[in-house]
Amino acid sequence: MNYFITGGTGFIGRFLVPKLLERGGTVYMLVRKASMHKVDDLRELWGADENQVIAVAGDLSKSKLGVKPAWIKSQAGKIDHFFHLAAIYDLEADAESQRVANVNGTAQSLALARALRCGCFHQVSSIAAAGLYEGTFTEDMFEEAGPMEHPYFLTKHESEGLVREESKMPWRIYRPGMVVGHSETGEMDKVDGPYYFFELLKNLSAVTPSGLPLVLNKAGLLNVVPVDYVVDAIDHLAHLPKHDNECFFITDPEGIRVGDLLKVLMEVSNGPHLTALESETLDNATKVAGEVIGRIPPLKYAGGKLVSWLGIPPQVIGYVNYPTRFDSRNTRKLLARANIICPPVDDYAEVLWDYWLENLRGEA
Repeated sequence: MNYFITGGTGFIGRFLVPKLLERGGTVYMLVRKASMHKVDDLRELWGADENQVIAVAGDLSKSKLGVKPAWIKSQAGKIDHFFHLAAIYDLEADAESQRVANVNGTAQSLALARALRCGCFHQVSSIAAAGLYEGTFTEDMFEEAGPMEHPYFLTKHESEGLVREESKMPWRIYRPGMVVGHSETGEMDKVDGPYYFFELLKNLSAVTPSGLPLVLNKAGLLNVVPVDYVVDAIDHLAHLPKHDNECFFITDPEGIRVGDLLKVLMEVSNGPHLTALESETLDNATKVAGEVIGRIPPLKYAGGKLVSWLGIPPQVIGYVNYPTRFDSRNTRKLLARANIICPPVDDYAEVLWDYWLENLRGEA
């Protein structure tokens, strides 16, 4: 079985490629010329040779990803699965960069996949494609997406729309939650998402007397998933028969409230005890305050400066009151047959913390 993958050198890709290799496949991996030096190290990491992992020079911003016409002609009809992982997963990235990578990159990936006459196109999208939808979002919903003021949400929604319009080849879409490190090793490639709060919690532990309880609002519902669950799910779902043109939520079935996540992290970091309050009044007050601060320039500027001083990007604070629940029942039924189950954050929070402390602290 032959695979073509974009984003194979990225975080999710580094864990997905070995899963594909275990199936006895040949993996053709799009690689920028400037990153070709990484391929040998990755082959060594995966225990693969040059016949199993083949680098294909290209660029996400180019027509048909900049892949040479002669190579396309020679491989047409030979690629069973095209995995499109390459994208910008960063709330801090500027709008133009995200549009080039997420929307144009998807359009050109589709163009290349069509030219290669691939068997199926697999897009790794995101729960962000749902926007800030109020309520429960199901796997068959798309147009119903909520507000998408941030370019990350907008470009993920638009890129998914391009795949849904595809009529010349089958497709499958995967929407992971907020991807964090490996649930067994804690391995992560950068400070992102929940990790932005780690330094604040570390500092809070240092200045708060031991045993002193702190009270905070539970706030919004986050959906955090470890990378190993994500790649196990994608690998399994991609190879199931009779599920083309479907979308799959790769999410935590319960999710976790912001306050509860911070409480768990404080426990594993030996910090002060946190009491997370379930309060609709506090939730509403937090939401209204956030909206007001966002609308009034002086307050928005002051709020941005404050959270930046705390080491947290202002863009992240805007999603503390995340309003969406993701209904993944259909996907979980398919995954349960292979005993692929999302572990609760409590089970692996300590390894995430330890890996951050030893390898990522100071990179934010």
